[in-house]
Amino acid sequence: MSSPNSTPDRAPFRPFSVPKRSTWEVVTRVSVYLRPYRLLAVGTMVCAVLSLAASFAFPWLTQYVIDDVIRGNHPELLTRAMLGLIGAFLARDVFNSLRIRINNTFEQNVIFDMRRDLYARLQRLPIGFFDQRAAGALMGRVGEDVNAVERVLIDGTEQGTVVVLSIVGVLVILFMSNPALASVALIPLPLLAGGALYYTITAHRRYRLQREASSAMNALLMDNLQGMRQIKAFSREAHEDARFTDRADALRTGSLAIMRVWAWYSPSMMFVGSLGLALVLWMGGAQVLEGRMTIGNLVSFLLFLALFYEPIGRLHGLNQMLQAARAAGERVFDILDATPEGKERSGQNSKWPDRVRGEVHYDNVGFAYEGSAITLHNISFHARAGEMIALVGPTGAGKSSLVNLLPAFYEATSGCIRIDEQSTSDVSLQSLRQQISVVSQEAFLFNGTIRENILYGNLDASPEEVIAAAQAANCHDFITRLPQGYDAQVGERGVKLSVGEKQRVSIARALLKNAPILILDEATASVDTQTERLIQEALERLMHQRTTFVIAHRLSTIRKANQILVMRQGEIIERGTHDQLLAAQGLYARLTRIQNTTFIEEQFAKLDAD
Repeated sequence: MSSPNSTPDRAPFRPFSVPKRSTWEVVTRVSVYLRPYRLLAVGTMVCAVLSLAASFAFPWLTQYVIDDVIRGNHPELLTRAMLGLIGAFLARDVFNSLRIRINNTFEQNVIFDMRRDLYARLQRLPIGFFDQRAAGALMGRVGEDVNAVERVLIDGTEQGTVVVLSIVGVLVILFMSNPALASVALIPLPLLAGGALYYTITAHRRYRLQREASSAMNALLMDNLQGMRQIKAFSREAHEDARFTDRADALRTGSLAIMRVWAWYSPSMMFVGSLGLALVLWMGGAQVLEGRMTIGNLVSFLLFLALFYEPIGRLHGLNQMLQAARAAGERVFDILDATPEGKERSGQNSKWPDRVRGEVHYDNVGFAYEGSAITLHNISFHARAGEMIALVGPTGAGKSSLVNLLPAFYEATSGCIRIDEQSTSDVSLQSLRQQISVVSQEAFLFNGTIRENILYGNLDASPEEVIAAAQAANCHDFITRLPQGYDAQVGERGVKLSVGEKQRVSIARALLKNAPILILDEATASVDTQTERLIQEALERLMHQRTTFVIAHRLSTIRKANQILVMRQGEIIERGTHDQLLAAQGLYARLTRIQNTTFIEEQFAKLDAD
C-alpha cells in the first residue's frame, strides 16, 4: 500500500502549442519597435563604429614601433608612438562607454514598449484564451521571452553590423597589406560557414523545447504558490516536490541539449579559426626568413587577423542568440496575434445610454465551449427590469455558462441576447459591462488595501461614497476595527481576511459600481450563521431595484425570486415562481419536499441517483 505522500504516475506535461514562425518573420515583426528610437539606434551604431576604428590603431602602431622605432633605432619616436596608442585606446573605450549607455537606454525603451503592448493585448483577450493557457506560462512570456526577442534586435543588430564592418574592413586591409597571406587566411571560411549553417538548421527545435520546459515549470510554480494552503492541508509537499522536480528536470534536460551542441560547436569553430592563424604564421614566418616581409608587417598582419577571426566567432554567438529569439518570438506573437474579444461584434464602437432599465431577453440562445460539446440548448426567457431570476440545477447544468454570456465573457454560438430590446452584440464590450455587476461565489480581492479593492467598482468615487458602500455591505464595522482601517492590506487574493469579510468587501465593490444588472453566485455556504445573516442583508441591499440573476444554492433565496429557471443538461426544464412550480408537481416540487436545510445541488444529485 502506498504512503500518503507517495507520488502517483503523472502524464508528461504538454504545453499549449504555438504557431511556428520563421526567423525572418520574427525579426521583421519586432523591428517595428525600433522605429520610434531611430536616433538612439544611430547613436549606438556611430559609437560602435568609432570604437572599432580606434581599435585598428593598435596593429598599425605596433608595426610602426617594431620596424621604424626599434629596428630603425629612433628612440625619440617611441614616446610619440606610445602617446598615440594610449590616445587610441582612450578613444576606443570612451566611445564604447557611450555606446553602452545609449544602447541600454535604447533596449530598455524597446522592452518597455513590447511589455506594455503584450500586457495590453492580454487584457483584451477573451476568457477562453486564458482557459487554455497557464498563468505562470503567460508570465514567462511577458518577462523572459520579451528579453530574448529584444536582444536579437538591439544587441544582435548592433553587434552584427559592427562584426560585418569589422570583417570587411580588416579583409580590405589584409589584402592591401599582403594578398598571398590574406588568401591563406580565407582557407577556414568554408568550414566556419558550414558549421554555422548546420547549427542554425538544427538549433531551433532545441531552443523551442527549452522555452516550453521553462514555461511549464513557471506555470507549476505559480500554481503551487497560490495553492500552498491546500498543499499543506493535504500534506502533499512530497507530491509537489516530485512534480516540480519533473518540470525542473525537463528544463535541465532542454538546457543541457543546447549546451552540449554548443560545447563542441563553439570550440570547434575556434579551432578552425586558430588553424587559419597558424597557417598565416607558418607562411608569414617563411616570408620573413626569405626577406620578403618585415617582422613588423607580420606582427601587424597577425593582429589584424585576430580582429578578423574574433568577429567571426561573435557571429556564432549571434547565431545562438537568434535561435533563442526565434523560439521566444513565437510565444510572444502567440499573444500579440490573438484576436481581441469583441472584434467580431457588430457594435464594438456603439454605446448604451448612461444607464439601462435592465430588461433582459434570451432568445433561443445556444453555446458551446471551443472544442467541446454543446453546453446550452435553445435557452429563452424574459426578465423584466428589477426582477430576480433564480437559476437552479445540478453541477454542469449550464447555470454559470448562461450568466457568463450576459456580460459576453463568452459569445453565444446561436440566438440573441437583448437588454432593453437592443442586442448586446450591437454595443461595445465596455459599454455592455458597465451595466453589469458580478459578485462571484469565490470573492477575489487584489493584493492591495481594502480601500483600493472597494474603489475598483468606481475609481472616481469619493471617500464618503466608499464608506457608504462599505456600510451598506455590512463591512464598515470590521474594517474600522483593523489597525489601519481602510488602508489595511488584504494580501494576495485577500488571504488576510476571512471568507465572509472578503465576500462583503466584494459586495461593497459591486454597490459602488451601481450597475442596473447584477449577476450573483450566492456564497453563504461556508460561513457561520452570524456572518451569513450579514451577507444576506448586504445582498438584499445590493439586489434592490436591480435585475438580478442568482445562481441559487438555498431555498430561502429561491422563494423570493420572480422567476425560477430549473436547468438540467443545458436546457430549461421548468420555469415559474416558487408557488407555481410547487403546484406543477414536477422536479422542483420533488426537490422542495426532500430538502430541509441542505443545498439544492446536493438534492439534485440524490434525485439523479434515484
